Amino acid sequence: MVAGVALVPNWSAGAAVVDDPTVDAATKATFQRLADAVFTDRTEALVQGAGTKQATSGFTGDVKMSASQSRSESSALTELRGRKTRLSKLGEKYSAGSTRVTLDATRVTGRTAKADVTETTTLTYAKVKGTEPKTTGFQAHHELTFKADRQGTWQLTKVQDTDNGYIAVNQVAKQPTVAVKASPAPADDGPPEAARAATTWPAPANAKNMTASGYDYKAMVAYATKYWNNYNKDYPDFNGAGAGGDCTNFVSQVLKAGGWKHVPGDGTDFHKWFGNSEIQSDSFVGVNEFSWFALSSKRVTSLANVYQADLGDVIQMDFNKDGSKDHTMIVTNRSQGVPYVSYHSTNTFNRSVASLVASYPNAAFYAYRT
Repeated sequence: MVAGVALVPNWSAGAAVVDDPTVDAATKATFQRLADAVFTDRTEALVQGAGTKQATSGFTGDVKMSASQSRSESSALTELRGRKTRLSKLGEKYSAGSTRVTLDATRVTGRTAKADVTETTTLTYAKVKGTEPKTTGFQAHHELTFKADRQGTWQLTKVQDTDNGYIAVNQVAKQPTVAVKASPAPADDGPPEAARAATTWPAPANAKNMTASGYDYKAMVAYATKYWNNYNKDYPDFNGAGAGGDCTNFVSQVLKAGGWKHVPGDGTDFHKWFGNSEIQSDSFVGVNEFSWFALSSKRVTSLANVYQADLGDVIQMDFNKDGSKDHTMIVTNRSQGVPYVSYHSTNTFNRSVASLVASYPNAAFYAYRT
């Protein structure tokens, strides 16, 4: 009898303990609704005139927020409201927002459940200047961790973003950078260094001649508009591939659609640039290698200010200023001195440069005139 008593877990004393709970269809549906509420709250924190009542506050039953996650979300909402204020000072506001979350998969191990979800969010630009795009939108993927307490109540304990990118407009948590690591360059032919672009607004005038280069910038915008969230099956998808992402691969496709020609050869040589369904050069898919090719080939010139970028121009970011660029984007709209970019990893359409600067004030920016 003594040995039998010793086998009873100490934490079970004084409370009824259920067996490892199962996750049935109703529970999965509630996981999805809570996830939807989390990201809806984040989106609403950016919308002008939005109420203060949070969608997550109504979850008190068998699935709810843990106390620690509630504090984490409260901190995130405070940061996003601050971002909204900074954006307003830059002349950008959102008049409405819409977030929809779908549940992709659920994995249960004992008293822990992990839910993979896809978030699709659209924000409507308020017509501050009168010529802004109608909306900006993105699609992001997340993993939510739920843990069951002793009574079998599932509590949301962690929200993790699982895309390579971490610059969704309503996102605050920082993750590893999205860069494809740069290959060593030949010692006798070092790669060119891109000049950092200022982020002050308004920027000095630097109008783009849309015909001088011979490239079709309308075709670039059309391609980006079509494939920002509907990937072209004629190319591989590098989203989620190791330490890299699909951002530069996507931008290279856009430029190719507008007239950039292949430069065949050794794919590890940054002077070469090519990509199709079978093979891609490092410069076609790598953030830093793209910069080296674009500058050394004279297909681009550096812009002094990121706000000078226009249709078909390329913008890159180094999030932690460590000298290695992390993300590549293409300009798909411009209004009243503000460029709007589209990119993969996280899939985003017509996000303003003002939003990027307000969200990442400590990042280094690079802008290239194509």
